[in-house]
Amino acid sequence: MSLGPLLSAPPPIPWHAFAAFAALAVGGAQLALPKGNTRHRVMGYAWVTLMLVIAISSFWIQQIRLIGPFSPIHLLSILVLVTVPLAAWYAHTHKVTAHRGAMIKLYLFALVGAGIFTLLPGRIMHAVVFGQ
Repeated sequence: MSLGPLLSAPPPIPWHAFAAFAALAVGGAQLALPKGNTRHRVMGYAWVTLMLVIAISSFWIQQIRLIGPFSPIHLLSILVLVTVPLAAWYAHTHKVTAHRGAMIKLYLFALVGAGIFTLLPGRIMHAVVFGQ
């Protein structure tokens, strides 16, 4: 494993990837730690910010071009840009069940699921994890 391919990639790829790494860690802690306290709220705002950075930065990552400069993964980015603020609003309005469901789905599908696709051969994260 070497961070070389990631560090030598053009911006915003490294920012996108490091925000995703941080979101994996913060989100995992959020899922494991007690809910409803100040720590959960502060970490939640950090996670929301990281997810928005990931989604927004993805629009400048255009290695796979299927629809003009975009790929189907950009549809996921749009979904994240809608769902993350909605899930935060659920928390703010004490709709705990809706908040929990949205956040778990975002973590599993938008972060972990999409992250798995970055490990495909030819992608930068494949080179980082498995070498050239």
